[in-house]
Amino acid sequence: MPGPGLIAGYLDALSGQLPRQVIDELADGLDQTYRRYLGLGLSPDAAAEAAVAEFGAPELIAAEFGRAHPARRAGRTLLGIGPAVGACWAAALITGRAWTWPAPAAAAIVPGVALLAAVALLAIAACSTRYRSVGRAGLAGCLGIAALDASMIIIVIAADPAIGRAALAAMAASAARLGLSARLLRPIFAWSSGSC
Repeated sequence: MPGPGLIAGYLDALSGQLPRQVIDELADGLDQTYRRYLGLGLSPDAAAEAAVAEFGAPELIAAEFGRAHPARRAGRTLLGIGPAVGACWAAALITGRAWTWPAPAAAAIVPGVALLAAVALLAIAACSTRYRSVGRAGLAGCLGIAALDASMIIIVIAADPAIGRAALAAMAASAARLGLSARLLRPIFAWSSGSC
């Protein structure tokens, strides 16, 4: 593919992996680099090849954007603090004898399934380098953890009006994680809307 056609092909390879606004910024930078090489006396074909080579392989560019996505950091952060919050809830449910609460079976099963799904999504966000996968999984995982924390607080308040210390500690841990999730979601939404 000669000259600008090589650059167009390069951008096409990235367009399936990155959002339009990122592609537009890369196109501007690639065009400037191409023009710089033309100014140095290279032919259009050689200038395009040099510009593309300077930018690097499309797969590497896309992976770096995936690594930089705020959803990746959010996934790692929430996975890191998850065991501490989970231990608080385990202590609260055991000391509160949760198995004796008058609650439907779904109240025990749904939070467990939701937790597994949220952890899986956060793990995808934390480990993947595919930009779109990181963003979608991180967003869904953060929202899932926030919904789980809110529902656990509501379930415990509804099921056990005589809330013990362990349950209060677990609710405080979930409330703190809810606040953290809200802070982590802001940059994810900003990247998703293209303002970053």
